[in-house]
Amino acid sequence: MFAQPSAAALNHLLAQNSWSQPRLLRFAGKTVRFNVAPFSFAYIILSDASLQASDRSASADVELTIAPSLIPRLLAKDETARNAIQTRGDAALLAEIFYLSQNLRWDAAEDLSKVTGDIAAERIVSTVQNSHAQLNDGVLHLSQAAAEYWTEERPLLAKPAQLTKFSGAVDDLRDDVARLAARVQRLTDKK
Repeated sequence: MFAQPSAAALNHLLAQNSWSQPRLLRFAGKTVRFNVAPFSFAYIILSDASLQASDRSASADVELTIAPSLIPRLLAKDETARNAIQTRGDAALLAEIFYLSQNLRWDAAEDLSKVTGDIAAERIVSTVQNSHAQLNDGVLHLSQAAAEYWTEERPLLAKPAQLTKFSGAVDDLRDDVARLAARVQRLTDKK
């Protein structure tokens, strides 16, 4: 049900990034399957480096199983999330898929310009990007202020130095208890 629209979207993205097509040509005829519970999408790489939705029952040259919880992290380009993907199959094709996932860029202004015109599209995209950056900065500053408040003004959180000191004290106490237990054992053995 979603395979055809997702193939069309991926083909559009590949067309916007024309550098990607020669890279995919090497893998023409190969099949890639993405399993994202509860969905499974399979694509065949065609001889023109475009993708075509494939039958679910067909065997795949490469299979990637992605936990749904990883998707937001993958969209944010989190490297540790990429390492959590379960993979199987052709190592060269897998490496190419990961490379493309990191480097393909959607040209939103190009698509929006078909509706609004070039200048309006550029301004809309610029405004959205600026708003996104301001929101990220605001969240960062708010979290830093909250952390400072909870460590300095109303201590609810411990500072790293305090945790290190506490950890050291616990280690010292453990060692003292072990020495005391050894002394008690020696005294009881003498009786």
